[in-house]
Amino acid sequence: MESITQLFDSLWHDYSQRLCPSAVQIQRLLTEDVALLNDHIALRSFGLPKCGLAVVAAPFIALGYQPQAKYHFSAKKLYAEYFAHQNPLLPKVFISELQLGGCSAELQLAVRGLLDQVDDDYFRQPDFVYGGRPWQLDFATYQFLAAESEYAAWVAAHGFGANHFTVSINQLEQFTCLEEVNHLLRHNQFVINQTGGDIKGDATVMLEQSATMADEVGVSFRDGVYKIPGGFYEFAKRYPQPNGELYSGFVTASADKIFESTNS
Repeated sequence: MESITQLFDSLWHDYSQRLCPSAVQIQRLLTEDVALLNDHIALRSFGLPKCGLAVVAAPFIALGYQPQAKYHFSAKKLYAEYFAHQNPLLPKVFISELQLGGCSAELQLAVRGLLDQVDDDYFRQPDFVYGGRPWQLDFATYQFLAAESEYAAWVAAHGFGANHFTVSINQLEQFTCLEEVNHLLRHNQFVINQTGGDIKGDATVMLEQSATMADEVGVSFRDGVYKIPGGFYEFAKRYPQPNGELYSGFVTASADKIFESTNS
């Protein structure tokens, strides 16, 4: 079994090489005297027994992670949970899945066709969570899925991996608010997700978040290589609760807008 360090190192390598190459530059911009603290990562899947949320969560649970809270995004037909480790320095893990029952019969058939290409044993290996796409896909199917669900198209095209990592702003000394971070990123030609405003959330919900728009990355389809939205980088500032501890959960209304970072 991989250690927690090995698992997150592998997730970062896949994310920064395949899904969001710009993350390396952003990391350099924000790193101070010590390594950046990763607030959380996010993973996506299809809500089927073969590869659903519980299957994606299994490698993390095996390493001591426990479920904390559940979230529903009805408009996007998504269900999500977040997982945390008893070591507060380890990143939280936010896992979502597309609820296929709420999608069209055509979309369900297309997704099941992708999964039928993959043996069940594939998903019993913990490294599948950063293994990319285990099925073949043509660009027309990607476009068909995107017309109904951007999320479905993203998972179909990219498979499995972290769609984002998240810098904890609480750790930084040079930057104390997200406005400053966003300004630095814009100055360096990064595009900020403006859905719901540059900053999602505020002190009243004890969590503020912002994110870049996803990198455009080349993806190999059956009929050629096409550039499509990949992964993005998120930034989070958490506020103390009445007991003095930083709020550790997520805000559904804000997370809903963060999902928009992969919209082209």
